[in-house]
Amino acid sequence: MISTALFGGSFNPIHRGHVALAHHVLQSGWADEVWLMVSPQNPLKESGVLLPEDFRYELAQRAVSDIDGLQACDFEFGLPRPSYTWQTLEALGEKYPDRRFRLMIGADNWNCFPHWARHEDLLRHYDILVYPRPGHELPSVGLPPRVHVIDAPLLDISSTDIRRAVLEGRPVGHLLPAKIATPEIISQLCSLLQK
Repeated sequence: MISTALFGGSFNPIHRGHVALAHHVLQSGWADEVWLMVSPQNPLKESGVLLPEDFRYELAQRAVSDIDGLQACDFEFGLPRPSYTWQTLEALGEKYPDRRFRLMIGADNWNCFPHWARHEDLLRHYDILVYPRPGHELPSVGLPPRVHVIDAPLLDISSTDIRRAVLEGRPVGHLLPAKIATPEIISQLCSLLQK
């Protein structure tokens, strides 16, 4: 059975930190493959400045197109909204019975995990890989048996900072994966953010 880690996020836009984290999970043997699950809308986040979902998915696809074991996934686009992780995992299990899905979440999400829909079922049925996030402490003991804290690199990059820099005309190429750090895509980002 293939072990597939689901790395869900808005990827608004995807950046080098996202790709480095997904690659680390792969290289560390936590999964055979990582799917970057582009979320149409996180139920616990305000939509705010959310780039169009097809654009976010396209950028994620391009960003990982040459990395074996990583792929962008738009599965949640076809599910009822708002999209809850439990529903996504159940639907994925039905469609891909040859895979064992595990969930990747940041320490910030782990700290608000009790607010997730069906969080107890998630803990019972799925392995959860928790990666560090700046400013969010993780307990070193007392975690549920299927929760694993992974020693992943901390890259201080945020999509919010990238969007702000694009609007202010500051360079962002060094923050984006090489495949999307092009003048054309950055210009497109700027146009969409100004709408």
